[in-house]
Amino acid sequence: MAKTNKGATMSRLHSAARLSRTALAARLLTHGFYAGQDQIMLALSQDDGQTPGQLAARLGVRPPTITKTINRLQAQGFLDKQASSQDARQAHIFLTEPGRETIKAIEKSVRKTEKLALKGLDKKEQKVLSKLLARIEANLGNGDLIELEDEADADE
Repeated sequence: MAKTNKGATMSRLHSAARLSRTALAARLLTHGFYAGQDQIMLALSQDDGQTPGQLAARLGVRPPTITKTINRLQAQGFLDKQASSQDARQAHIFLTEPGRETIKAIEKSVRKTEKLALKGLDKKEQKVLSKLLARIEANLGNGDLIELEDEADADE
C-alpha cells in the first residue's frame, strides 16, 4: 500500500474550497455581487432583521468585515439598516424588495456551482462526501483543536 503524503488531504480540501468559491464568485458577479455578499443575503433571507454582530457570529467573520459589506450592499439598494426600538445604538439589517428579488438568483448560482462541483459523483458518493465534510466541520469547529493536535503528534 502506498504511503500517503502528509498534508495532501488538507491541500486538496483547501484547493477544492478555493476553486468552488472562485466559481461561485464568477456566477455571482453577473448579478452584481462580490464574494461574501451572498452569505449575508442568504443569512438574512432565512432570518431577516439580524444585527451586524449576529451576522458576523453566524458567518464566522469579524464585525468590521460585516459592517463594510453591509454598507456596500446598502449602497447597492439590497439592504436597509434600521435602529433598534430597544437600543438606539444597535441597528438591525433587513433585505429590501430588490434584495429579496435577488435571493433566487443567488440560490440558483449556488445550485449551479454545486452541480458543477459534484459532476461525475453518483448520489451515494455525494451523500458520503457530505457526511465526511460535516465531520470535518465538526472536528475543526469543535474547539478541541489543541487536543486533536496533541493526538496527531502522538501518532507520528
